[in-house]
Amino acid sequence: MLDLFIKLSMLVVFFAVMLAVGFYCRRHTTDVAGFVLGSRSVGPWLTAFAYGTSYFSAVVFVGYAGQFGWKYGIAATWAGLGNAFIGSLLAWAVLGRRTRVMTQHLDSATMPEFFGKRFGSRNLKLCASVIIFIFLIPYTASLYNGLSRLFAMAFDIDYSVCVIVMAVLTGIYVIAGGYMATAINDFIQGIIMLVGIVAVVAAVLSGKGGFLAALDGLARVTDPQVSDTPGVFASFFGPDPVGLAGVVLLTSLGTWGLPQMVQKFYAIKSEKSINTGMVVSTAFALVVAGGCYFLGGFGRLFSGRIDVAAEGYDSIIPAMLSELPTVLIAVVVILVLSASMSTLSSLVLASSSTLTLDFLKECVFPDMDEKRQVKWMRGLVVVFIAISVVLAIIQYRSNVTFIAQLMGISWGALAGAFLAPFLYGLYWKGVTKTACAVNFLFSTAVMLANILAPQIFPTLLRSPINCGAFCMLFGLVLVPVVSVFTKKAAPEDLEAIFSCYDRTVTVTARHSIGRPEGEKG
Repeated sequence: MLDLFIKLSMLVVFFAVMLAVGFYCRRHTTDVAGFVLGSRSVGPWLTAFAYGTSYFSAVVFVGYAGQFGWKYGIAATWAGLGNAFIGSLLAWAVLGRRTRVMTQHLDSATMPEFFGKRFGSRNLKLCASVIIFIFLIPYTASLYNGLSRLFAMAFDIDYSVCVIVMAVLTGIYVIAGGYMATAINDFIQGIIMLVGIVAVVAAVLSGKGGFLAALDGLARVTDPQVSDTPGVFASFFGPDPVGLAGVVLLTSLGTWGLPQMVQKFYAIKSEKSINTGMVVSTAFALVVAGGCYFLGGFGRLFSGRIDVAAEGYDSIIPAMLSELPTVLIAVVVILVLSASMSTLSSLVLASSSTLTLDFLKECVFPDMDEKRQVKWMRGLVVVFIAISVVLAIIQYRSNVTFIAQLMGISWGALAGAFLAPFLYGLYWKGVTKTACAVNFLFSTAVMLANILAPQIFPTLLRSPINCGAFCMLFGLVLVPVVSVFTKKAAPEDLEAIFSCYDRTVTVTARHSIGRPEGEKG
């Protein structure tokens, strides 16, 4: 009874803080810029944590860490390192500054709006909004995967109740406080994730005699169906380096094209915020993603408690945690709730803002003022959360794996469609709207075909993970090739768009060495 009281008390405090932050931030949501971007005044730590917590959800902690740790052993840690250095460090370095400057210059608050204004195409804007609408909904539903087993382990609470409570509370603070409430709550949730993952990894390895003893035990694990090489699960690259590379690419480079991730750069406050945010988000990803995949790499040491064939990969991490002390189990539950709620809030905010600003205002209510736009976005937050809850409960009740599989399909389709056009659009005047449209069509068609008719693909590309990575890489070649052979925008239009990078900005010597007064040459 005492154990249950401790767990419930920690949950109540956690939820109370989330709601308090939401209502505190209501003053920031009086207009579209405030609701969607926090008036572009979000500091470096909040932005960095918002980026990191939107990146990592229960799908990563429960699903991906368990699945890829089981498949690749300790080598799965490469996925966490890729998330930190490619998905965070390089993403901030390559996209952060240019995204902030150009999106403000074009007055765009969403990714579809960026495509519409950057390429002068209403159709591109509408296509991008439709792609986001189609593929973010199943992604949102997949966030609840894994929660059922954790709550079954920690509480005697029905999964449906858990999902509904989590969704309702997330919806309240997003509707009340918009992006600013999401950013502040992401910071709080991020702290919980950092402390929680370090504590959990230490506790699990301690239960196996420490890191060296656990690694030695992993080296003795064999699975003839995977590999005949002794010690392969404790090796540097694991039993399947090619498959592992696909995971690293999709989960790392993929963030460069995900609207809910890129939109974080729109709201950055200053130059200093970019540099600080880059360091903080990288460190965050190293601990959280690196810790998750590192922990999952030891999953086979717990094979006596798990029947993966019957229970699936989602059972691995809960089984590893089932014998932890009560307080740590409560921390794990709050950790996973934090990861899921932060990503859920980011996704529904991206979905509602995109549908309102890029579709409804464009096609249905062209004269809609800012007050009505904010009302529509708040209403659509409710709609998107409700749809995700229904899909999650259907998936759980009927054991429909189709919805769960769409996590990989969604990530691959979104990143494959948007990464190359967005990246080239920030840097290169020569990219054309035709190339952008061709890439949209190619990636979405390939990823839909992958789930509907996987047998038509080569064996390597039948996995949604590998197929998504292929779409991203192919897009980086497809867009420039098509651009070379298609009509360019008018030179004066391109000069007007890229003039934002030529604007003169005065800074102090603290931020730029410059040339001292009176010095020649």
